[in-house]
Parts: sequence; structure tokens; C-alpha cells
Amino acid sequence: MDGHSVSASFEGFEQLDVMEDASSGLKAIIAIDQTKLGPALGGCRMWTYASEEAAISDALRLARGMTYKSALADIPYGGGKAVIIGNPATDKSSKLFRSLGRFIERLNGRYITGMDLGTTPGDMDEIAKETRYVTDVTGSLGAKGNFTAKMTAYGVYIAIRTSLKQKYGSEQLQQRTVAVQGLGKVGYALCRYLHQAGARLIVADLNDGLVKQAAAQFGATAVSVNSIHKQSCDIFSPCALGGILNDVTLPELKCPIIAGAANNQLANAKHDAALQQAGILYAPDYAINAGGIIVTAAELDGSSASYARSQVERISDRLAHIYALSSTLPPAAAADAITRRLLAK
Repeated sequence: MDGHSVSASFEGFEQLDVMEDASSGLKAIIAIDQTKLGPALGGCRMWTYASEEAAISDALRLARGMTYKSALADIPYGGGKAVIIGNPATDKSSKLFRSLGRFIERLNGRYITGMDLGTTPGDMDEIAKETRYVTDVTGSLGAKGNFTAKMTAYGVYIAIRTSLKQKYGSEQLQQRTVAVQGLGKVGYALCRYLHQAGARLIVADLNDGLVKQAAAQFGATAVSVNSIHKQSCDIFSPCALGGILNDVTLPELKCPIIAGAANNQLANAKHDAALQQAGILYAPDYAINAGGIIVTAAELDGSSASYARSQVERISDRLAHIYALSSTLPPAAAADAITRRLLAK
């Protein structure tokens, strides 16, 4: 491969690679948290990071999250993540993704990539020209009809119903109001599930076109991206970037339940307990947004779409187990405790 990579051990991670390739313009990071349960599995994200340090931090957090997500979902893979520093709207090229593919090939199967924020099946097709350690290529189980995104959304939808039952004794969504932050592939698919179940929707996204589309298709009320978390609602569903639950936003929340698809929603572990103290039921993100990784595991194992869907439906039982422990531990801490026990076996 052109360019260079630097490998290092970092805070208990097995491997951290930072690579630059001048010929293709690639600047990327691959973080491998652990491969104890199997090859590290996690998508390739492309984003306009403010700095290399910010990209490394995101890769590490996401890779660790993938380890926990896979373990809790009972799939035989470890956690990893690739992030490309760049604008997905303007900086993509075949050379860039093929360069990344060559590096992934050099890892000899320790890391398997796929779609994530800012990447598409077409991008995975380019990576696949250089390595077999890639999923979500055109025509694959995960790529057909946005199945990965739909199943991620389906898992969150199931978690919302489970959370309503935990809080109120009924999982009915009719006349319930859900504020959805972010209308990407997952957020929009979630809105469809919620609308079909009779929920009222409040939505926000940086893309005005998607907001108008949701208003027309689902009768959603549009608000600004800076005020979506402040809305009076039954469920707040973060489906954009992480860190939304923090010192600033927590006092502004007006919801009894939080359940969304975004990764790393808690800015800090302390916010788990703070939500519980405020009487807000929090569905731990990696416990409920595992639909995508479940589909990827099914694809790698040659399983069917119906099998993948049945495995996504198990999210309800796992979340109920977490809630059963939350009388002694806040939900995210309870999820972590369960996952650490699984990893220790």
C-alpha cells in the first residue's frame, strides 16, 4: 500500500492504525478494540472531523462500542471501526476506498468493514476490489433495500415499545409523541415504523429536504436541530451523532424515556445516573441499535433476512433484562455489567 501506517497499543485496545496515502488523498484510522470473540467487526465512517485527534477519539469510542454491541447481541465477533477524515459529499474517489481496502487486506482478517455514516454500498464495492474483508457490497443482504438501516431502526422501534411497557405497563404507541433527532437512513426508517404504529412525530435534521419529506409523509412537526431535545414528548430518540446527553442538554430534557439509534449518546458515564435520578428511563444505545451488526453477522454466516429479523427481535428481551437490573444500577451501567460478564466467559 502507498503511504504509511503507525500501530500502537492504546488504553487496552489491541491495535490502532493511523494511515495517510498522498496518492489517493486517504487519511484514515482503524481501531481494533479486541478480537477475543472473533474478528473485529465494525463499519467505515467518513466524516469532516475537526482534527486527527477527534477522528482517533471517535474511532476508539466506536470500536469499543462495537465490542460491547456484538457481545450483548450474542454474535461471534469483536469490535473495530474505520474512520476516514473527509467530506463524504466531495472527497470520495475509487482510489481513496481502494487504498483503504489494501490496508484492510494487510490486516489478514483481523478487521472486517462495512457501511456506516457517510459511506454507501458503492464505496464498499471499491474496497472489495482490494480485500474480501468487507460487507454491505451492492446486492448483499445488508445493502438490499437498505436492510441494515431498516433493521437498526426496527431494533430501536422494538426498544421503544419495550421501554413504554417498562414505564407505563403498555407498549402502545397510539397518541404517544416521539421526538426523532436525525433523519438519516436509520432515523427516517424509524419514523416510518413509529408512524405506522400511530405515534405523533417531532423531527429535526440539518437536511431541510428530509424534514419536509417527513412532514409530508408522516405528518411530522418540524423543529430546529438545536431545540429537538427540548421538546415535550413521551420519547426522545437521538439518531444523529453521539454525546447528545450531556451537562447542557440534560436539564433541558422534557421526556420520560430516551431510546435512539445514535452511538455513544452519553457524553460521560455520570450522565447515566443523572438520567435515572431525573426519573428518565434510558435505553442503552449499544443494546438497542445492534440491528445493523446483527444483519452483518447474518450476512457473513450466509443466513437469511428472516433469520436476521428474528435475531433483531431478541433486543426486547435483552433490554427487559437490563431494566430488571436497573433497580440497583442505572441502565447503561447494568448493560455494561452484563456485557463484561459475557466477555469474561
